[in-house]
Amino acid sequence: MSLDERTITEAIVDEYFAKFKSSLDLDVAIVGGGPSGLTAARLLAKDGFNVALFERKLSLGGGMWGGGMTYNVIVVQEESAHLLTDVGVPVKRYKENYFTADAVAATTTLASAACLAGAKVFNCMSVEDVVLREVGGGKRVTGIVINSSPVEIAGLHVDPVVLGCKYLVEATGHAVEVLHTLVRKNDVKLNTPSGGIEGEQSMWAEVAEANTVTNTREIFPGLYVAGMAANASFGSYRMGPIFGGMLLSGEKVAADIAAKLRG
Repeated sequence: MSLDERTITEAIVDEYFAKFKSSLDLDVAIVGGGPSGLTAARLLAKDGFNVALFERKLSLGGGMWGGGMTYNVIVVQEESAHLLTDVGVPVKRYKENYFTADAVAATTTLASAACLAGAKVFNCMSVEDVVLREVGGGKRVTGIVINSSPVEIAGLHVDPVVLGCKYLVEATGHAVEVLHTLVRKNDVKLNTPSGGIEGEQSMWAEVAEANTVTNTREIFPGLYVAGMAANASFGSYRMGPIFGGMLLSGEKVAADIAAKLRG
């Protein structure tokens, strides 16, 4: 079989930049490729929306890969198990309301399902800022400022570019990176008790799992928080290697944004 290196390069460049150009004006931009972000991306793409997910690292999955302490098994509760079985991840009943799944199978399948549903994934890409505009008498997030993660890691002074979005989902986990940037650089108040980021509390899995879903909401016009970022934003607890709340958070944020986009 005859192969030409130039054609290989041309294929990569043509296909990548077609995907990139189709993301210049997104319905939804999701920052963070953990379980909540992947679930939201799959469900929104399945509903026909133009959605892209941005992950700083080379690999997707967030903390799900390692299960608990690198013991690569995860736990989900019964009410969230369908978000794994719906995409073909085998789950096993351990005790009443406790189900287990292979962490690697869960992570890779959630990522694959999001891509196959039509979500566009950009790994090795950092979201370093947001775009704010005056809309309806107040400020609203209308886009994201992105750069190559290797540029960021190397500390190079290279300017970023901008993509537009109708809604942005902050799903960067404990660090709440996008939200911290928004608050630090702009004189804005969030939809939290203090108007700022409340911060994450220590481990309490039962409360944290429920609050992960409750706290999944629009925290600033055009900006939703999901997954562990929701708890860190609203001052709730961490939950450790149980991932049901993360999956349900992705389901909730997808449903809430889809309802807004449909009007």
